[in-house]
Amino acid sequence: MVLRQSDSEPPCFTDPKEEALYWKELAQNYMQKLQDVKDEFDEFQEGSRELEAELDAQLEQYEQRVKDLLSTKTLILEENEILKQKLESSQRESYIQITSLQDENKQIKLANEEMTKYIRELEQSNDDLERAKRATICSLEEFDNRLNTAIERNAFLENELEEKEELMITVQRLKDEARDLRSDLAITSNNTLSASKAKVTAANQSSVDNVDGKNLSTPRKSDKSDLEKNYPNNVLLTNYATPLMKNISNPMTPSARISALNIVSDLLRKVGALESKLASCRNFVQDHPKNGKSQSFINTPITDTPRSTPTKTMMTKNSNLVANLVK
Repeated sequence: MVLRQSDSEPPCFTDPKEEALYWKELAQNYMQKLQDVKDEFDEFQEGSRELEAELDAQLEQYEQRVKDLLSTKTLILEENEILKQKLESSQRESYIQITSLQDENKQIKLANEEMTKYIRELEQSNDDLERAKRATICSLEEFDNRLNTAIERNAFLENELEEKEELMITVQRLKDEARDLRSDLAITSNNTLSASKAKVTAANQSSVDNVDGKNLSTPRKSDKSDLEKNYPNNVLLTNYATPLMKNISNPMTPSARISALNIVSDLLRKVGALESKLASCRNFVQDHPKNGKSQSFINTPITDTPRSTPTKTMMTKNSNLVANLVK
């Protein structure tokens, strides 16, 4: 029987067999524990090897991943630097472009203001030209009416002159016939009818003188008043009356010629003034052809209007009248 005092101290044996058996069992227990520890150690070593291999593999993976990440980081940093440079260059370009656009915007605003002022000035000049056109048309119409009145008056005077010439021819023919009759009567009754011849001759002479005296004594106040009304510029056509109211045998007096010349020169002067005004208006608008409306108005030839032909005809008639009056 084995007596155990404690676990750390060996028991006291009374029998050596028991002691041997005890130590044998103890040795077996320790051997079993050792074997268990060895098994555990082997398992631990195997597990640690597997774990080490696994950790090595993971470490390699992590190292490779770190290398990849480092390379990726390097690439990203390079790309970042490139993007920074691009961003800076784009910012500089955008700033330059914005500055240029702002300057261009200011210039466009100034040009717009100038164009607005210019358009306003063109509208004002167009209005002035339209008013001048209307005034010119009114003056042309008034001048056309006055020219038509003068043409009618000149035609009336020409008719009167023609009637005067016809009456002069008729009177001259009657005088010639009377003279022939006197000569015939003088020849036929020279010897026998001297007294009757003298009476008949006196009677014929008195009748002709009476007719001439009546034609000379007829006043021309009505024609003079009409001429004064038609020509308010104190131009008196005192020598242009009906041929029956004028002395047929006398030529035209210098005062009549001067009055007619004054009338015609006045008309020609007014025509020249209107033509000079039209030419000045045309030149003014041609020097400033900045508006389509004013340019179309000026490009329309004024001399091609229907009033130009009567004006030229009137000037031709006035020239002919001056020539006739001078003659």
